[in-house]
Amino acid sequence: MNNRIYLLFIYLCFPIFLKAQMQQMNAAEIAVGLKKLSVRGSVLYIAAHPDDENTRLLAYLAKEEKVKTGYLSITRGDGGQNLIGNEQAELLGLIRTQELLAARKVDGAEQFFTRANDFGFSKTSDETFKIWGRDQILADVVWVIRTFKPDVIITRFPEDSRAGHGHHSGSAILAKEAFYAAADPKRFPEQLQYTTVWQAKRIVWNGFNFGGTATPTTDQLKLDVGVFNPLLGKSYGEIAAISRTNHKSQGFGSTLQRGESFEYFSHVAGEPAKASLFDGINTSVTNALLSEIQADYKVNAPWQSLPNLLKLKQEFKNNKLLDELILACAGVWVEANTPERTYAVGDSIPIKIQAIVRSKTNLSLTIANQKPIVLESNKVISSDYKTIAQESTQPYWLRKNHPIGQFAIETQTLVGYPENPNPLSVKLQFSLNNQQIELNCPIVYKSTDPIKGEKYQPLVLAPRVTATLSEKAYIFSGNAPKTISVSLKNFGNQSSGSVAPQLPKSWKSSPEKIDFNLAKKGDEQTISFNITPGKETNSGDIVLQISTNGGISDKGLKTISYDHIPNITIFPQAQARVEKIDLKIVGKRIAYIDGAGDLVAEALNQIGYEVTHLTPSQILMNDLSAYDAIVTGVRLYNINEEVKTMQPKLLSYVQNGGTLLIQYNVNNGLKTQNIGPYPFKLANKRVTEEDAKVNFLVPQHAALNYPNKITDKDFEGWVQERGLYFATDIDPKYTTILGMNDTGEATADGSLIIADYGKGKFVYTSLVFFRELPAGVPGAYRLFANLLAPKQP
Repeated sequence: MNNRIYLLFIYLCFPIFLKAQMQQMNAAEIAVGLKKLSVRGSVLYIAAHPDDENTRLLAYLAKEEKVKTGYLSITRGDGGQNLIGNEQAELLGLIRTQELLAARKVDGAEQFFTRANDFGFSKTSDETFKIWGRDQILADVVWVIRTFKPDVIITRFPEDSRAGHGHHSGSAILAKEAFYAAADPKRFPEQLQYTTVWQAKRIVWNGFNFGGTATPTTDQLKLDVGVFNPLLGKSYGEIAAISRTNHKSQGFGSTLQRGESFEYFSHVAGEPAKASLFDGINTSVTNALLSEIQADYKVNAPWQSLPNLLKLKQEFKNNKLLDELILACAGVWVEANTPERTYAVGDSIPIKIQAIVRSKTNLSLTIANQKPIVLESNKVISSDYKTIAQESTQPYWLRKNHPIGQFAIETQTLVGYPENPNPLSVKLQFSLNNQQIELNCPIVYKSTDPIKGEKYQPLVLAPRVTATLSEKAYIFSGNAPKTISVSLKNFGNQSSGSVAPQLPKSWKSSPEKIDFNLAKKGDEQTISFNITPGKETNSGDIVLQISTNGGISDKGLKTISYDHIPNITIFPQAQARVEKIDLKIVGKRIAYIDGAGDLVAEALNQIGYEVTHLTPSQILMNDLSAYDAIVTGVRLYNINEEVKTMQPKLLSYVQNGGTLLIQYNVNNGLKTQNIGPYPFKLANKRVTEEDAKVNFLVPQHAALNYPNKITDKDFEGWVQERGLYFATDIDPKYTTILGMNDTGEATADGSLIIADYGKGKFVYTSLVFFRELPAGVPGAYRLFANLLAPKQP
């Protein structure tokens, strides 16, 4: 092994669980990779959210044109709705980040983000920029362009109202401005200590035909991306559908498309394209040895290409793809895993490295500068190694509290990454024919499930002890005390210490602190504090201070688990909102029919209601008269096929004296058009300004007076928006209670409609109670309690 040529190959793995082990290419994928070595050039696609990207075009560019392809999503989709669970805001953004990464694994593109937070629907780019902070998000777009260095930039949306969303048009405006700014050394010069300026050849807009808006025209550049790739066995329409189906939290399961399919492009800036996106760009790599390798490649004997690939390696310096192809042709597989999924920061982590070469190739492996190990053909080697957990795996953009418009990112070089860019890893060196490939192999947790088989999950590096509050907000009725539970978990070995709640002025806790002693890793304990509201302050935050033998911290624990993405574990601040409000409730027993996912039932439990979750079969089989009111979860009428069967029983319950409250649904995909006892429709009308003036259209109505007197103050402090998908074409038998509008728009009266039906009361509301109640908004609780109250004589 003398006179080795050391070449650095940094293996960037996004996401960790997708590259938990070396993903060995099959023979067809190797053939595609060899062809890709003949192509240079890059394209960056820019839009606003997860799901905005054109997966068919991304797949075509990455796998047919074989250019380096990236998707820059300005946000992580934090402000949308969740069709698979009750996660909202940052938690939903974490889910959608992983869904995007799963989609990119299918279509072959790379994924990037800015620090912009998806704060919810926005009607104009001006409003969007006001909340995001235009210059900072522009700087992030410029950074991604300067580091990715695309030859062509493609936007998904136009810069005007045809985009249909302020984030959409804002993404296009930022893309065009960044096209110029990335090439200007006077713009964001602080970035130039890490990268260089870059001028893309052109920027184009990828026209679309959805949402009732058709933008393609005959004078645009036209490209058929529906072609079939025989090596992959799929057309790009099929690949796109598989990719897009990963957006499960948005209900975007897609039908596989086959046959020709055209994309259209309009010139935005730079040099216009006439025949191809790559007009005037040299995308070909001419190399005689590479041509020989491609011509001689044998799908049934990839290892026979190794001698020439190693020669090519001396010509193609630091080529990541070439190194991957060499290892793939050699039949190399390697992984590094731990016996446990979680470790505390500062602890020693035992690691097992396993590797195999499945060809008759002379190859050795060096692990972290230890003695080289010779790999024999088709024989697995195992080696043990230890390392220290240096810092927690908390996502970099969630390490600090942040304003509504953007996440707090203090390190420039972190911008753009979909995940933490440097997962804990082991440095490996493969040596073959006096050449070396060095890679950082991420350390992951590996287990075997008796049903699902072998499973990989990201390694979690945690604070030594976490303290987790059971709610995001606590509502206190008057001065009555409330017991708050805290869950402690030990991630290290023996941990002892105390937990003390920090409270708003004049609020009190009994006891003031609680000592704990957690003897073993994984031990858990539930403790409780009796919190009494203060007379001087009605609201504020409770923050838990955790004092241990390892220091002081304030971190809780949150785990998200779905089958289609890796488990997500974060350590948010151990903090919750506390609100003292004047609240009366009438009736106690509430039946709740779960919809797409929300936390409304938990919020109602907290203020004294007895909430029972009922399934559709229980609705049909049980006597509903035992319940004072029935509430349907958000989007129930969009996702549950059984609503057609349930609806007569629910309306009969109302007719006999019950109260039925239906929360918002969207206008498309309703399972029944007969939501209420009398006709109304739903429309994509919303009020996005959370502080929009609310007018009481019928001030004397019971909904605004019983049992709580509703005033303008009850609409203060709302979060994200007022309401969405308002009722329209409303039958006169309904009473419209509230009027509201965004700036410059006409008043909309469909956010809350109520009708007497028989002896009971029917309520449909598009107000976003599913956001306001978990956030602890006092007026939302008072109004919701009124809506649950029985019909007044």
